[in-house]
Order: sequence, then C-alpha cells, then structure tokens
Amino acid sequence: MGIVGECNIQYALHPESLEYCIIEVNARLSRSSALASKATGYPLAFVAAKLGLGIPLNEVQNAVTKKTQACFEPSLDYIVTKMPRWDMGKFQGVATNIGSAMKSVGEVMSIGRTMEESLQKAIRMVDPSNPGFEPKARFETMDALLQELKVPTDRRIFAIAQAMHEKTLSVQEIHDITKIDHWFLRRCENIVKTGHAMEGKSLADLDQDLLNEAKKNGYSDIQIAAYVNSTEDEVRAKRKSFDIIPNTKQIDTLAAEYPADTNYLYTTYHGMEDDVESANGGVMVLGSGAYRIGSSIEFDWCAVSAIRTLRAIGKSATMVNYNPETVSTDYDECDRLYFDELSSERIRDIYEKDNAEGVVISVGGQIPNGLALPLDKAGVNIMGTPAKMIDNAEDRMKFSDMIDEIGVQQPRWRELTSVDSALDFASNVGYPGKCFKITHYLFLTFDATLFELTFLIIKQYLYVHHMSSVELQ
Repeated sequence: MGIVGECNIQYALHPESLEYCIIEVNARLSRSSALASKATGYPLAFVAAKLGLGIPLNEVQNAVTKKTQACFEPSLDYIVTKMPRWDMGKFQGVATNIGSAMKSVGEVMSIGRTMEESLQKAIRMVDPSNPGFEPKARFETMDALLQELKVPTDRRIFAIAQAMHEKTLSVQEIHDITKIDHWFLRRCENIVKTGHAMEGKSLADLDQDLLNEAKKNGYSDIQIAAYVNSTEDEVRAKRKSFDIIPNTKQIDTLAAEYPADTNYLYTTYHGMEDDVESANGGVMVLGSGAYRIGSSIEFDWCAVSAIRTLRAIGKSATMVNYNPETVSTDYDECDRLYFDELSSERIRDIYEKDNAEGVVISVGGQIPNGLALPLDKAGVNIMGTPAKMIDNAEDRMKFSDMIDEIGVQQPRWRELTSVDSALDFASNVGYPGKCFKITHYLFLTFDATLFELTFLIIKQYLYVHHMSSVELQ
C-alpha cells in the first residue's frame, strides 16, 4: 500500500482455514498500537517516526536490548492477553452485541508464561472484575446460555466458563457454536480442570503439587481460598511454606537470546529463578488500572508526577500498573516497572521481594485506595494518609457519621438500591432553584451562546418537572 511507518489493519479470519478478509485499514496509531508496543517492548511510534524521517531499520537501535537494531523481529517467551473493558451497564437500552464496531472504552493487558496464567490475570484486571475464569451472573436457562454463546455480548467469556464449570457442554460443542479455536478452548478447559481438582478439598488436603498447578494456571489466593473454604491469608501462608512464590521476569523483546538492559518486569509462577536482583528498597507507586471515561488521564498524570518527584529527590521508584495506554507504564519513566495486577496478593509479593520502603496508593484513584485496609493489615507501610483515614473518607456512611459528630452541616443524602426509592427520595428532597431565578441571573448578559445554553437548561428543567412549553413562553 506504500505506507511508511505506522499502520493498523483489522481483519476477519475464517475459523476453519487461513482465509481472511480486510475490514478496515488506518495509516495511523491506535490504542492497539500502544498495546502492541507494551506487549513486545518494541516501541512502534518511535520506530515509525524514525522511518518517516528516512532512517532505515538497521540504523534504529532497539531501546530495550541497546545492543541490537530495530530490524530484529520481536521474539517473545511469554503470553500477553488483551481484554477490553466494557461500560455498557451505565446506559439504558444499549445493544450489548459485539461485532466489528468499537464498543470498548479501553482495555487491560496481562503478562504470563502460559495462556492460562495470563487469561486469569486479565479477567481480574478488568473493571468490573471477576475472580478469574469462572461464571458471573449465571445464565439461568440452557436457552439463555446457548444464545449467549451463539450471539456474543460482553458476557460471552463467562458463558463459556459456566458451560465448562457446570459440564453442560463439551469443548467440541462450544467450538461448534462459537467457532472459537480449539487451542484457546483447551487452555480454558485446563483452568477448569484444576478448579475441579480442588473442589471438596480442605486447605489441609491441598498438597504442594496441586497448589503449584493452581498458581501456574493463574489462580489467585482468593480463588483458591473459595475452593477450599479458607481465607486468602491462610492460602498465602500455605503456599509460602511450600516455597511457592512468583519469580520476576524481564520483557526483553528477543526471548533472552541477547542480553537485555531493561527494568520492564512481570511476575510468573512458571520461572525457576528471577531475571533481576531484588531492588532492596525504593518506593512503590500504584497506578490506576483500567481506563474509566473521564477519570483516568488525571490519575496517570498524578502517578507519573509522583514517580518523577521520587527520582528527583534521590529515591528509587517502582511503578505497578497494567494499562498499556498510559505514560505510567512506559518503562523509561521509572526505575522499575511491574506490568502486573493491582491486588493485595501481588503488591505484597513485590513489596516483600524488593524489600520496599513503602507504597504510595493515593495517586492511582479508586483501585489502589480500595487496597488501603488489606495492605495496612498485612503490615505494608502506606506512605501519606493512613489507611484508616482513607477508609473514613472513602466510606460515605463513615464520612457522614464523622461530619455529624463534629457538627458540620451536610446535604441530605441516602444510599439507594432501587428506582422507586430514588424517586421517593428525590421527590422528598426536591430540586434547588426555580425557573425564574435561572432566567433572572443569566439572561441579563444577553450573550448569544449563553442564551442558547440557558434555553437548553430551562427546557431540561421543564422536562424534569413535567411543565409545558407554554410556561417557558
């Protein structure tokens, strides 16, 4: 096509052959371009810019190895899973069917040594998350389950999990309906088989081999605890007694064929040794995780600013995050980047392995803040606002009680669980302001743009209060 530099192509692959059709071509960067760069450690935008300036590939240095050129094709010894984040639940009447049109608001990226490990990580990373590859909001009837498998929506992966966990359909039957390749379905089946092996066992019955298999297949301590009727901390203590701890591995673009000079790391239970030595100190900064509309860029800015400030004052800074479209997951922004889960289990693993001075959770938004209490309980040094104070501010009921206790006025509020209760409360509280007050204060300016805006506000007011347009005149 004569394109020099960046280009992304979307295509459909025939499920039973190598025949494919081009759906769309864009001679530009995309979200997937950023993800591909983070997945391989191969900086696509950087290389594309060099090519656009007329510099050939064999003169562009590989930024990771610093010993090879960009003409070397990336070779990977790990599995990356991309999982989209849907936000369809916020909109009434939205079509949840998934096709070739873009409907995701972002995605997460997980890294593991096997598909099983990487897939379960990704499912936990997406918000709203699930403990792993297991059913979520069960399909009550067989017809509903079959319909979901046949016509995919954002719940399809959980329908597959339900069919496998409950043994209602075989892998072949799932393949016949979904046309998903057998290779992927067999990886999912491996996860489920490990779960079935743990069913009915107690923590005492869980031997080293089965526990090790569960960790290699991506099971979190919380997941395992649910199978053996135990707690996350008890499972953690049990696996550590067996010396089952994750190893730290590098992203090196060339599958360890050449020496790598990189601080781009992930954890896995498949390694025999660590690729890098312990940091032995430094401060961990927790990122914001999956994108949310209107609330992610500022958290990324805060996280990057925290890292840069730590490094400026002479502290070693470690970033933990898993969103490929953020600056915080650029490995050259920090001393160490762990592209991994934001969970109590993983943060404690990294904290203990690197003997960190402390963890900054206040710059990453809701996900890190939600980890405040469990991390504090585990003895992790939380830098900045204490965990108890974070919880007092985060928990609306606790915050409201505290405001009442010190005698500060607050607006009337209520936690509601149904539309009827919300309407009753809204009717009882009422709405601030009156129509004539809005016109009085804003129409005095007589600015054309402001006039149009005010007109829209008034129309909305009339709609909410079921008033006719005659009253507007």
